[in-house]
Amino acid sequence: MTTPQTWDASYTAEAEPAPWDIGRPQQAFARLASRGLLSGRLLDAGCGTGEHTLLAAAHGADATGVDISPRAITRARAKATARGLDTARFEVADVLSLDRLGRTFDTVIDSGVFHVFADQDRPRYVTSLASVLRPGGHCYLACFSDRQPGDWGPRRVTQDELRGAFSDGWSVSSIEADTFEINPGLPTPAVQAWLATIERV
Repeated sequence: MTTPQTWDASYTAEAEPAPWDIGRPQQAFARLASRGLLSGRLLDAGCGTGEHTLLAAAHGADATGVDISPRAITRARAKATARGLDTARFEVADVLSLDRLGRTFDTVIDSGVFHVFADQDRPRYVTSLASVLRPGGHCYLACFSDRQPGDWGPRRVTQDELRGAFSDGWSVSSIEADTFEINPGLPTPAVQAWLATIERV
């Protein structure tokens, strides 16, 4: 079971940031933003230090980022202030209980969250996303791909696993091969990912 303290530990040393905390948006989400797809009332589920929330806010979205780590949220708020993006909101929240936000959104983004959950927690996470995404809204999800060789890093996810997880009350529009950039010092500067576009029906 993960706790706020578990994830806080990932954000303790600024000199050695977490592998996924690269200080800029992932290119997959930058492309989505450039196409006008990160729009409306947007939720960044598991936002970390806020790069994708801030990206969406800079493109005009009513953007909210949530993360279970108070330390990550503190850093995200500081970034928002430093960049003059005070319209971006950040809250400490568990992505497995998003209904507690008491809000609905037009768009949800997930950059590297789905793949952290064990089989028994995936349905709960998908149900949590469904509780806040309006019918007709879109979820853009990037996760570690089974195309990545080796066995280090997060658990690999197959396209079939994605389609199975989002089979009830969702429509998987596309799953495209993409990459995650990661911080130096790991076996490779980028890893294989899937970028899924999923509609709430």
